[in-house]
Amino acid sequence: MQMVKKIEEVKKEIENKKIIIAFSGGADSTFLAKIASEVNGDFLLVTIDNGMLAKDCINNVKKIANEMGIKHQIINENFIEDPAFKENTSNRCFICKNKMYKKLEEIAKKESFPDIADGTNISDLLEDRPGIMVNYQKNIISPLVKAGIRREDVLEYLKEHEINYSNNTTCMATRIATGEEITNKKINQISYAESLVKNLSKNNIVRVRAQDGLARIEVMNIEPLLNSNILKHLDAELKAVGFEKVALDIGSSSKEKNDLVVYKPCKDEKNKIMFETTLPYEIDIKNTCSQLQNLGKLKCSEAMGIAMCEIDGQNITVFKNGKIFARKVQGKDDAEKLLIKVLPRIRRII
Repeated sequence: MQMVKKIEEVKKEIENKKIIIAFSGGADSTFLAKIASEVNGDFLLVTIDNGMLAKDCINNVKKIANEMGIKHQIINENFIEDPAFKENTSNRCFICKNKMYKKLEEIAKKESFPDIADGTNISDLLEDRPGIMVNYQKNIISPLVKAGIRREDVLEYLKEHEINYSNNTTCMATRIATGEEITNKKINQISYAESLVKNLSKNNIVRVRAQDGLARIEVMNIEPLLNSNILKHLDAELKAVGFEKVALDIGSSSKEKNDLVVYKPCKDEKNKIMFETTLPYEIDIKNTCSQLQNLGKLKCSEAMGIAMCEIDGQNITVFKNGKIFARKVQGKDDAEKLLIKVLPRIRRII
């Protein structure tokens, strides 16, 4: 029943509006497009092909968009021509998303669409995704965040309703280690390697990470590759296209379920309920405080790196190092509801 309420919240956010939806064909944007197809409104799906996508990605996007029955445009760009992107610094994802959403703004202006929305979900805010700052700077609507919809909510919904989506929508530039220049040669190497591994392993999700001449293979199911002949073939093929070493990551490439908060026992006060979460990035306390000021009673100290906000008798504390504590809550569900209110207002240091 809770998911039904969340979906209703998404519908309220987009119905009877004219909106461009940033569409990759992945789980989140497909989920948003599906909900959009069920409400009144004028929607346009726009896919930005930045020249870094897997070969089958665009074909999948076209197919999925057609199934949604919503107007769809594909815009071709070559981001590797941008020196700032090519340099591959730690803020590359911010640069990439900023370029993409700037293009969406141009289309929105040309086609007279007042708003742009994307499929960012609440789980994304727990990860190291500097590109999310673009959403805030450009006032992008993120209905899944507002409704508190998590990654697992999206996947369960798509599975339950047998809705097709693409598992392979991430930019191949993410496979190149930060600080190593992005080149067409490296992208072609990675593209070939991932296609080869996908065919040999029959895995839908394959990642080949490149760093200093090393190809590190990640797959959902490693078993099909555990054959000496297949391993020798992989080693020979990947070295033939320029990799110096080949390694197989024996862990799963799938993402584990990530709880929004976990219980934190209080040593001094046994009956006191407190939950915590830790964000994998530093918080800009000054800007975060400016976002929290209308949410509740606020106390901030930029010097101490702390922001405390009391909301309807509950307390949430945000630290510069990424720690967040929720106090005066009744339990985990209560703490999560509080965190969902606060997470979209947190601003990171880029």
